[in-house]
Amino acid sequence: MKNIIYIILIFPLFVFAQVQDKDSVKVDLSSPHAIIYTHLYFLQSDSFQPKKAAKTIYGLSESKAEKKAIKIKQVLDGKGLYVDLDRVPTNPNYKDSIGYSSYYKYVLFPQRMPQIYVEKVGNKWYYSSETIAKIDDIYKEVFPWYVQQIQEIIPVSGHKKFFGIEIWQFIALVLLFVLAYIVFLVAKRIAFFVLQKIKSVIQKNTSFEVNTVLKKLAHPISLLVTSAFVDKIFPSLQFSLEINTWVFLSLNIAATVFWIYVFLKLVKVIMKIYSEYTETTHNKLDDQLAPIVNNFFTGLVILIGVFRLLTLFGVNTTTMLAGATIGGLAFALASQDTVKNLIGTIMIFLDKPFHIGDWIEASEVVGTVEKVGFRSTRVRAADTSVYQIPNSKLSEIVINNKGLRLFRRYNTNLGLRYDTPPELIEAFVKGVREIIIAHPETRSDSYNVEFTGFGDSALLVMVNVYFKSLAWGVEQSSKHRLHIAIIKLAKALGVDFAFPSTTVTIENFPEKKAINPKYDTESTRINEAISKVLEEFNQEIVAAKNEENRI
Repeated sequence: MKNIIYIILIFPLFVFAQVQDKDSVKVDLSSPHAIIYTHLYFLQSDSFQPKKAAKTIYGLSESKAEKKAIKIKQVLDGKGLYVDLDRVPTNPNYKDSIGYSSYYKYVLFPQRMPQIYVEKVGNKWYYSSETIAKIDDIYKEVFPWYVQQIQEIIPVSGHKKFFGIEIWQFIALVLLFVLAYIVFLVAKRIAFFVLQKIKSVIQKNTSFEVNTVLKKLAHPISLLVTSAFVDKIFPSLQFSLEINTWVFLSLNIAATVFWIYVFLKLVKVIMKIYSEYTETTHNKLDDQLAPIVNNFFTGLVILIGVFRLLTLFGVNTTTMLAGATIGGLAFALASQDTVKNLIGTIMIFLDKPFHIGDWIEASEVVGTVEKVGFRSTRVRAADTSVYQIPNSKLSEIVINNKGLRLFRRYNTNLGLRYDTPPELIEAFVKGVREIIIAHPETRSDSYNVEFTGFGDSALLVMVNVYFKSLAWGVEQSSKHRLHIAIIKLAKALGVDFAFPSTTVTIENFPEKKAINPKYDTESTRINEAISKVLEEFNQEIVAAKNEENRI
């Protein structure tokens, strides 16, 4: 009897203590943390007091405010948006800086749900007027019209739970997977068709390698469409906040990875089309630009993707960027030469003072440009040695680009003996002119062959010609042909080339002949000699062309 009386006395006290514990949590609207905690706490199953949660809504009647507060909570749960209260600011005067302006507002999920945020009105914080105005439309997007109808047609047996999940949710999940697979197949075909149309507009000729990359690009695009479909439909299954949080986190991570893959493949496709375009141009520097641009955009895509993934895992990328900016400034100060070289590289690609394969003279460096990199340019000299010139220095010094010449100029002096008769000098000059005109690699409209003066040991005949080919090897072979033809002409005319010497005059002894050469200046013989040399020269040219065609 005493125990019964004891229980009767203690039980009301226990119930009163529980009520007191619930009532100990009061409505607090003093800061962003306080209002969000008040809203979520009074809508939990074990502390459900919607009237107190409605206090977080400003300017509406109590019944309307309750509905709005409940919808905000359902939207957050449906999209798997878990509020980490430890990250919510407790400062009553918290300001969110946007550009050059700042407002008394706090956005719960800036990336995934920027429409839901709280703002300060007077001395208290409430859900913003924009949030209240848009919450009905947001709720309809998260929970479409068919959700309520599905709930009405589900029998009682469909609400039985296994492992905390209702039967109808299992069935709906299987149907969602089937529909997602169908969406994936359709989206893949459509994506590849659209990509082919875009490529045909950009590039008329088809490339097997580009087509292969396009097929690979269509796959992640279809996966992105499928993940967006699942993201749209999954809240309708009304799973718990914990399940929704993990599902949507996985979907966002997958979507980010797919986007990284799409942009990497897109960069590859664009670079492939650009490379095929550069092959049709004469500018070889464009060929060198393609791998540099490819590496730059590939690194940029990966960097942005990594920052996006870090954001999904709750890392404050703004702080990281601020730290990276300060660290980057210190690094830039410590590596000024590298920054100068990078700027020099940009200037080289903008000004294009030379192309890959050009023969240049830059200060003490003479050679052929082989590669232009981020830091330096590689030049190979005639002896096959390699110069690595920093781009900062190369962009400042004077560059003589032999590769931009219209023709290769060749100037030399031929020295004839002082005792050569004027008739033979004229004949020799005429013959050299005829050889230049007949030469296939020299300009016949721009040349000079003249008797220009008297040297220390010879009569000087200037030969100034222009070779058509800019290739160094072709120039040397062209010189070879010209020199051989001139030597044959001199031999046929009986003209000797002079060399530095000293002449001693000795009186002729009886029955001794003088050592001075005798020249034949008969005009008919001279013309025949010139014609014969030109005929042989033309025959050699025809034979050389036939040999080139055969090879």
